[in-house]
Formats: sequence, structure tokens, C-alpha cells
Amino acid sequence: MSLPTVILLALALAMDAFAVSICSGATIEKMRLRHALRIAGFFGFFQAVMPVAGWSAGRYAAELIKACDHWIAFGLLTIVGGKMIYEALVFKAENEKRADPLNLYILFTLAIATSIDAAAVGISLSLLAVGIVQPAIIIGCVTFLVSLAGTWIGCRCGVLFGEKIEIAGGIVLIGIGCKILVEHLFFNG
Repeated sequence: MSLPTVILLALALAMDAFAVSICSGATIEKMRLRHALRIAGFFGFFQAVMPVAGWSAGRYAAELIKACDHWIAFGLLTIVGGKMIYEALVFKAENEKRADPLNLYILFTLAIATSIDAAAVGISLSLLAVGIVQPAIIIGCVTFLVSLAGTWIGCRCGVLFGEKIEIAGGIVLIGIGCKILVEHLFFNG
């Protein structure tokens, strides 16, 4: 697989992580570089690992993963997005506790949800007999950089729009989950 193709693939896979990074950055009141690095690190790491996992499982579990990956991504993104909307609507007071996008459980959930498609790509690459090391590294690095930019964009927009950006972020997460579900149910096959 050519380098330009791998880079385009990496950018396409990174778009979900970019959207979620913007949403996460919007909810952090005092953004620091370490916060952005943590979010970008999680997304980049899982986007690099999931194609390797998919590639490794390619011959053994391709149909099993293909049959449910869209439901897993849809469920995880809908739960996290719904929680963001709920908290934006219910927790109006400035001092109320909101979901912390830096929380390990939340970051893990978001990173898994946004990298399910990367596992499917890994399966495809294994079926095409393409090596996985170079694509996985490029996918991880591109996602890291895109997510880093997304957290800063979200941080800047979040200050301007407050709860509205959290509601929009929740809607975006649910929308991404719905998009994944619709694509797999109606356009694959």
C-alpha cells in the first residue's frame, strides 16, 4: 500500500477522534498542554493498536467482528453522547461536577468507540495481505496530531458557547454512532 494511500486512510480514520477531541476540549475549563496530550495520546494509541488487533484476528474472526462492530461503536458513542447532553442540561451551576473527559474510564471508552473502524480496516488489510506495522504507526501518529488540534479547537470554542457546545458535542457523538450504524446496516454488503 502506497504512503499517500495510508496517509489518506489515516486521515479518514482520525475524523471521528477529531470530532470527539473537539467535544472533549470544550468541556475542560482550564486546558493545559498535558490535558491535550493525554486525550490525543489515548486516541492515537488506540487508533494504532486497533488495526493491529483487527489484522491479527483477520483470518479467524473477520465475520464476528464485522457483524457487531457497528453496534458496539453506536452503543458506546450514544451512551457517552447522551451523558454529555444530560449533564449539560441538568448541571447548570458552575460548580456542579460534570463528566471529566480526562477520566481514564471515559477516555478509554471514547478511544475504543472511535477506533472500532480502525479494527475493521486492520481486518481488511490482513485479507489483502498488506503489512500492518507501517499503516498502524502512521494511523496512530496522524490521529494523535489531529486529536491534539481538536482539543485546542474545542477548548477555544467551549469558552464562547458554554453548555451549548457540550450539547452539540453530545449530538455529534450520537450522530457519529448513528452514521457508523447506518453505513454498516445499509451500505455494506
